[in-house]
Amino acid sequence: MSGRSSPIAEAPRRHVRVLDPDGARPGSGIGGLPAPGAASEGEPPGNARAVSVRLDGISHEAIATLEREVRSAGGLSERAGGAALSGPTGPAVVLRATVAQFRAAAVGAEPGLAEIAGALEAALSQRFERAERVIQGLHRSFRVGRRTAVMGVINVTPDSFSDGGRFTEPEHAVAHALALAAEGAALLDIGGESTRPGAVSVSPDAEWRRVAPVLARLHARVDVPISIDTRRPEVARRALEEGADIVNDVSGLRESEMRRVLARSGAPAIVMHMRGEPATMQDDLAYDDLLSEVFDALADAGALAEAEGIASRGLLIDPGLGFGKSPEDNLELIAHVGEFRSLGYPVVIGASRKSFLGWATGGAPPGEREAAGLAAAVAAALRGVDVVRVHDVRSTVRALAIADQLRDRARW
Repeated sequence: MSGRSSPIAEAPRRHVRVLDPDGARPGSGIGGLPAPGAASEGEPPGNARAVSVRLDGISHEAIATLEREVRSAGGLSERAGGAALSGPTGPAVVLRATVAQFRAAAVGAEPGLAEIAGALEAALSQRFERAERVIQGLHRSFRVGRRTAVMGVINVTPDSFSDGGRFTEPEHAVAHALALAAEGAALLDIGGESTRPGAVSVSPDAEWRRVAPVLARLHARVDVPISIDTRRPEVARRALEEGADIVNDVSGLRESEMRRVLARSGAPAIVMHMRGEPATMQDDLAYDDLLSEVFDALADAGALAEAEGIASRGLLIDPGLGFGKSPEDNLELIAHVGEFRSLGYPVVIGASRKSFLGWATGGAPPGEREAAGLAAAVAAALRGVDVVRVHDVRSTVRALAIADQLRDRARW
């Protein structure tokens, strides 16, 4: 390529999404394009497989430059009707090549393309490599990467959709948490406010009164990290002071005070996608491009958190099944959940007992959705999810023992 500088000024992670391999099998790309050539002998497994990468929000000139670079390495450009795709953040294009060819294009990129080339290389590595990572909570840690971790749910609410009222007594909640840890939960998630669709909000004080006695009793009795499931900064702060390790925020760190609490404490956080509030989130389920909109929202939330002092190694992301999504949307997110790994954060997903599982199984009530939840957890694990949030820990741990071994033997 020439030494002329490119118009790309920066290439944030949100612009690069490695698409699901199921949509990139030889001969199955956009327009039925054939697979690019094979990688050289001795390359790592998966390098010879064709993958599709979507790039959003960069200029038409930059897209043309990237297309030339990938084609020079033997790859292909995929466009619908010969024109660039329209993405939420501007022009978009799908490039298709083997992993090796993408990496060759990145190595050969001119100075003006260095940042986008770096983002492309990072996205490919993050999408397909399973390097083990330690998530260090304030008191206890857990590992992600090699095996899918199971997060056990403890609802200390009277109105949870699946087990409301069962664990409102602290001794019952603690006994249940200890049982889930014994069954193999890698971390425990305690929540004092129901966030089911249409749920009525409770005050932070009421929420804290529910979770405080459970934290006080549980902190010294478990070895696995404790997550506080809250969107209230004051509840998060007090919980971290009383022994919680992680904050699970269904509102996606939307509040600046929540970000300050996390930055000051050094605690990790799960950042979830949700439209609106639990009481209203199902009122508007229209998306122009579901995967891109959720991907971009999580990318923006992560970037804002990092900019305000929250370490990237302490962030996990969750596409938010059931939070402002239709049943079909939830299934679409599971089917393509591996794409969110392109952002570089461990991915969490929670399908357990949710209403879309009932919808998909002919109306099964929450207590009869265990098998459907296991299927969703296995499907997510095979697609690269790092943590599954579930009510039925023992059966999920056993199912994932097989799913993880199958994933290890796959080409990806």
